[in-house]
Amino acid sequence: MNEDVPLAALLMPVLVKPILEKLERKENAAAQILQTSLTKTEKNSPGFLLELVRALLRETQSDGAVNLTEQLLRLQGTLADSEPELRVNRPEEIFQELNRRAVYLKKVLSRVPEQIGDRKSFLDTIKDIASAIKKLLDAVNGVTAHAPHRKHALEQRRREFVKYSKRFSNTLKEYFKEGEVEPVYVSDLYLIYQTNQIVMTTKRDFERQNVSNGGGPSLRV
Repeated sequence: MNEDVPLAALLMPVLVKPILEKLERKENAAAQILQTSLTKTEKNSPGFLLELVRALLRETQSDGAVNLTEQLLRLQGTLADSEPELRVNRPEEIFQELNRRAVYLKKVLSRVPEQIGDRKSFLDTIKDIASAIKKLLDAVNGVTAHAPHRKHALEQRRREFVKYSKRFSNTLKEYFKEGEVEPVYVSDLYLIYQTNQIVMTTKRDFERQNVSNGGGPSLRV
């Protein structure tokens, strides 16, 4: 698997944005300008942030000492419950359940680097991941059942998520045979990326505003 895909997608929310939020407390205007510029550049040239971070690591001679995939996983664990842009803004329980399950899965996945060296703890974490995956898929099914006329894109995301869940399982089997850690980290990061894709697709397709009879906005599925 190409690790650049999830790395590039997660750098802004997991690494860059928290840094800018700290800067914003001291230099609000500068932080906002910088975030706007970086976001626009990344949109126009996907992968720009990843190359920038790698260049900075090379300049500081840290590229060999810092495992970027591992560090993003560890950082994700500190952010999983504080990412408002990765939550579906709908009050209905089916959407709140999806939010909760996505947050929990990412939090459990972020434990892998910390626990992979302890076989018993790692096996417990694998069980937690399997359970969290099932519950997230149940939550997705709840959303698609509630609004079948809008389910096509979300079902496609669900299929992609299942595919990468199976890859994660196969990667774990290889890890217990070969002991290679990096493929586990990459597969782990892909699952976090796919979890975000599910939430973002739900936001796009289910946060649309329709005009109610009174002329005001109302959220409907």
